[in-house]
Amino acid sequence: MSIIGLQLFSVQKDAEKDFLGTVQKVADLGYGAIQFAGFFQTPAQEVKRVMDSNGMKTAGAHVGITQLLGDELLKTFDYHHILENNLLICPGLPIEMRLSEDDYKKAAETLNHIGETCKSSGFLFGYHNHDFEFDRFANKTGFDLLFENTNPEHVKVELDCFWAAFANQDPFVIIEKYKDRVVSLHMKDLKIVNGKKMGTEIGNGQIDFETLIKIGNEFNIEWFTVEQEEFQRDPYESLAINVNNLNNIINKRTVK
Repeated sequence: MSIIGLQLFSVQKDAEKDFLGTVQKVADLGYGAIQFAGFFQTPAQEVKRVMDSNGMKTAGAHVGITQLLGDELLKTFDYHHILENNLLICPGLPIEMRLSEDDYKKAAETLNHIGETCKSSGFLFGYHNHDFEFDRFANKTGFDLLFENTNPEHVKVELDCFWAAFANQDPFVIIEKYKDRVVSLHMKDLKIVNGKKMGTEIGNGQIDFETLIKIGNEFNIEWFTVEQEEFQRDPYESLAINVNNLNNIINKRTVK
């Protein structure tokens, strides 16, 4: 059974001000794991202490490309070894690395090298999509260029279901295509208001989370990671709705 986590970028401003206090607030909402997006110079031992005291797991961490290269990658390994986190995820590519088909192929080489180094050090490495990876270059999307030109053992998939749907892609088709490479799903709902696509709480939009959960469990995807970036109410109220609705969907008791 997959574990429900929260991508801490959802409350990034709070994390910047009071990192450990924000981790505690997320634990109090009922999440079983956190996926990190920066640590704001907090010692790894302190992060682990708060996580352990709440019985929480680490659902990976988003690590920017500059921290995944050269000596910075070794520093990243040291930090995450202490945290006992084995999943490192590149959260996206800067625009200069994704302007053309050749750019994506070169980026794939870079990701493959990072992933190979991660594997040799006991880590899993993955890539997280937004919508831009689904721009087409001839007959291929940037997403396919990345994953078709990387070793499945070295570069895994964290599929952001919201951004895939935002780009008019079917998350189920992507999961079926990449199967064992998918290690995490970003669970974010999408609604359309006055013709504009926007984020909302799980269960209040149009994404079929019941099927996503079913497929995720069939393929043994370890992490269902909630993330919300747009709020129409207090963010912590929204995050509570997300985890409660996701649990209700898992238990087949969907509520709004």
